Amino acid sequence: MNRRTALSSILAVSGAGMLPAEATPTKSQSFIYSLNMSTLRGHKLGFRKELEVAAKAGFGSVEIWINTLQDYLKEGGTLKEARKIIDDLGIKVEDAIGFATWIVDDESARSKAIEQLKVEMDQLAQIGCPRIAAPPMGATTGASLDLAKVAERYRTILELGDKTGVVPHLELWGFSKNLSRVGEILYVAVESGHPSARLLMDVYHLHKGGSGMDAVKDVGKPLVEIFHINDYPATPPRETITDADRVYAGDGVAPLKELLKSLKNPDRPVILSFEVFNKDYYAQDALLVAKTGLAKMKKVTEGV
Repeated sequence: MNRRTALSSILAVSGAGMLPAEATPTKSQSFIYSLNMSTLRGHKLGFRKELEVAAKAGFGSVEIWINTLQDYLKEGGTLKEARKIIDDLGIKVEDAIGFATWIVDDESARSKAIEQLKVEMDQLAQIGCPRIAAPPMGATTGASLDLAKVAERYRTILELGDKTGVVPHLELWGFSKNLSRVGEILYVAVESGHPSARLLMDVYHLHKGGSGMDAVKDVGKPLVEIFHINDYPATPPRETITDADRVYAGDGVAPLKELLKSLKNPDRPVILSFEVFNKDYYAQDALLVAKTGLAKMKKVTEGV
């Protein structure tokens, strides 16, 4: 705990130094609202249309999925054109969801993952995206990994981020054999010994993995720049609940008000990114889903 506190203090200094003066939050700027494109994946809109829907719904920030960007490039688009679309819409790509197997014990697979990340980070840098998710892809089942080794592997990709300007955020997956609990990702972040270490958590995954919302209080505020917000219903129970059961913020039973108070950072706004995989929402109009998601996010943050 002392090491975590010490690292958090270091990060508080470095994080404050990276914050542009114009981004200093006021009371009404404690949170930045973002749309994770998982919310629209079932609509199969493609890269450009997803961004257009987000902007039209009123979002100023988004999280894209790497494979959607790469599909756009395969279909003839260019990174320069992608950047122009983003700039013309007046939105910011805050993060990208990727699935490189950087964490696994297999050295060959890790080497391929590093090469994959080099490509992905370069692409993201060119469209102005400063972050990429680093989940425990490839280690969700099977043996439990040595967390000290995971910390070394996380440092490796953080150093890659030093070169590209795109920081990998260690992502909690509640259903995973590895990195399913806050204590695990916190240990890996601290033991990486890298000042850019950051954590990416999620309401659903905190519930699914058993850490619960109170665990966020133990995480130093500088470690959290972006957070996936959603909600979960009373049923099914935690043991059997799935990604598809996530609902709009405020429509479930998660103690969101208390969670948001724990997340709130007086030094910089926290990016709240709405992420669900709800089949009922996929059957509705994409713009309606995006607008509803934003309205409900704003409602749950009132008074926080």
